[in-house]
Amino acid sequence: MFSARLYAFIIALCRIGTGCAFGILIATVMVQVFSRTFLASSPVWTEELTRHALLFMAAFGVGLSFRNGELVNVDIVCEMLPPPVQRTLMFVSAGLTAAFCLLLLSPAWRFVSIGVLQTSPALGVRMDFIHATVFILLAVLCLFAVLRMIRIITGVSDGRPEDTTKDLP
Repeated sequence: MFSARLYAFIIALCRIGTGCAFGILIATVMVQVFSRTFLASSPVWTEELTRHALLFMAAFGVGLSFRNGELVNVDIVCEMLPPPVQRTLMFVSAGLTAAFCLLLLSPAWRFVSIGVLQTSPALGVRMDFIHATVFILLAVLCLFAVLRMIRIITGVSDGRPEDTTKDLP
């Protein structure tokens, strides 16, 4: 079925993407703060790079948030139900999330293709690279929703968000 190593690799890839984007965000903000405090003028590209880093951080981080239940979630009713019903509801919820993402992937790809004709004003980066964050976000969220469904079907998970504190040293 689905390999635990592949699942761990996908999680690691998303963590690396999120971490790199966060690192770029921190460095860029530090440059902006330093230049505004100690220099006569600050570079114009820092605000733009910060926005781009935030987009990539969200794109790679959304699947991880879905995995451990940190996305907006109303589960008060689900928590009161018996475990088999909870499992079914989690499966249906993941299925609807995956279906919604799949529905939006085609329009997101068209949005990405529009960016080929544009460049960002300060950095001069082709905007299709930036618009790709929307496509990445939907693809990653869909992937993690499908993975949750697979894990429910195979009995690896009860469908509830995963406890990621065990991943910490």
